[in-house]
Amino acid sequence: MGARGIAALRGWNVAVFAAWLVIPFLAAGTIAWASGWLHHGVLAAALLAHGAYVARRNPALRARRRAVGEGAKSWDLWWNAAFWPLMAGIAVSAGVGHRLGAAPLPAPVAAFGAILLGLALALSARAMAVNPFFEGTVRIQHDVGHHVVDSGPYARVRHPGYLGLVGWALASPLLLRSAPALPAAIAAAAWVVLRTALEDATLARELPGYAAYARRVRWRLVPGVW
Repeated sequence: MGARGIAALRGWNVAVFAAWLVIPFLAAGTIAWASGWLHHGVLAAALLAHGAYVARRNPALRARRRAVGEGAKSWDLWWNAAFWPLMAGIAVSAGVGHRLGAAPLPAPVAAFGAILLGLALALSARAMAVNPFFEGTVRIQHDVGHHVVDSGPYARVRHPGYLGLVGWALASPLLLRSAPALPAAIAAAAWVVLRTALEDATLARELPGYAAYARRVRWRLVPGVW
């Protein structure tokens, strides 16, 4: 994917995020959808806290994540193009369920979802704080001396940022109190697992020291599972 393709990806992601704000309410058939507003409000607050933490602990990374560095894997650019629509689809599915009269999940489920989202984004923020190479696309960052990071959450799992994304996906239908949104959440989480496997294989092949790190830290996402 060349420069035009990267520019198109950026525009696509902006459009997806804008649609994410509006289309769930269109799908619900009403703006007076309390669970939709709860989801958007809690997510906005969590993302603001996440951004503030990373900006304080690793300000240079935030600037670098706005660009696509040289050598980004083409497959990962396509992965990115599909991922955010999958995430937005969780809220859209919940809106459709609301319009069709699906019974909302019990109110305490939303509280659990908010806690899970907070934990997921806290893990992601901590990973970004300790890893100067946590860019938005997969590449071997020869231009900045890419090396293995094994501190913080990386001492327990090899891809804590992706574990945070999985938690975000699975927390969303709970916040939305929507059983119909669960399949979309599982699809988004599975998409993250795919990227985890692809990136892990790339790092094992191309990043010096990663194979030895993988022998020390066995688990990619969940200790004792995978």
